[in-house]
Amino acid sequence: MTSTAWTGDDHHPGTTTRSPHLRLAGDAAPIDVVAARHAVRALLSALGQDPDSERLRDTPRRVADAYAELLTPEPFTLTTFPNDEGYDELVLARDLPFQSLCEHHLLPFHGVAHIGYLPAGRILGLSKLARVVEQFARGLQVQERLTKQIADCLDAHLHAKGVAVVLEAEHLCMSLRGVRAKGSRTITSALHGLHRDDPATRHEFFALTGVHR
Repeated sequence: MTSTAWTGDDHHPGTTTRSPHLRLAGDAAPIDVVAARHAVRALLSALGQDPDSERLRDTPRRVADAYAELLTPEPFTLTTFPNDEGYDELVLARDLPFQSLCEHHLLPFHGVAHIGYLPAGRILGLSKLARVVEQFARGLQVQERLTKQIADCLDAHLHAKGVAVVLEAEHLCMSLRGVRAKGSRTITSALHGLHRDDPATRHEFFALTGVHR
């Protein structure tokens, strides 16, 4: 779903440090908005609605545009900075809001992400943690895959000593239909490096996020 392109040299002479500028862009297929509008119109008719009525006349356009927005990631630069002070404690961003679309029912799921990492040679601009979440949330998703994609991306490009990601989300396909478990939240996690291998490091992350494991 996502590709990357380096905007600078991969390596500086005599080092193995990657460029601080990494362009992160989605690989999603182009969306045919016109065809989507026709499909929404056909769906309204199949559901016993009148797409030519005044109240629904513009619904196909609105729905097609909304899905195009929700399914199109916005490219951004994943910027890192030298860890000159040698900071080696946990960096944690809590309660980053996100929303995505369930690929099984095309209904939204939404919640918060908690992301932590143990820096090595570089640190990440804090706003980029939220941007990485948004990058992978824009698309048809399941929460398990979304969690892993965020963690794998940070692990691959940040080269931290440890990366930890937890998502807490409410799924409307579960709260509005079926069992109608309103207010229920699903929690998923993905851990790399010391956050996976060291119990004390793992415990610190979960304790600070308030997630009980």
